[in-house]
Amino acid sequence: MRLVLVNAGPLIALGKLNRLPLLAQLYEVVHVPWAVYREVVIEGSIREAPDSFNVRIFLKHYEFPILDVSEQVLRSYTPASTLGAGEKHLLSLARSFSGAEVLVLLDDELARIEARQLGLQVKGTVGVLVQAFRAGFLSMREAELLLLEIAARPDLWISEKLCRQVIEQLKQEH
Repeated sequence: MRLVLVNAGPLIALGKLNRLPLLAQLYEVVHVPWAVYREVVIEGSIREAPDSFNVRIFLKHYEFPILDVSEQVLRSYTPASTLGAGEKHLLSLARSFSGAEVLVLLDDELARIEARQLGLQVKGTVGVLVQAFRAGFLSMREAELLLLEIAARPDLWISEKLCRQVIEQLKQEH
């Protein structure tokens, strides 16, 4: 079984798109590092971000585990680039599961590069939507609409160019 860890980016984006249940449909269990939960849910609630409420309810409903990362595990990993607390906790945790097949869900490009250098499988919000389409959880029309919404939203930091490229790729597959 593959271990799936999620960072703030995909949780926030899927929360804003109201598509968090795709995570439950695609992966049996999604693990959330405590630092990511704090960033998205607790700090998001303080900022009154509506997606923070969606994420909190979603995680509680599906009983996805919120994992603490020990100081020892955090100290054992020094990333090559400067990462946020959530990314550092996620990658530290991922490294600690030696021998397991680990998938990390990350949107931040520096964190994605770091994860690949650690030999981890990486997927972002767009990759989750593509996987959901290929698994039959989204129609072509739904996938295209979600990708166009991501491309148009200033509060989601995913490239419009990438979204349009993925739409074309999915149309060719369809």
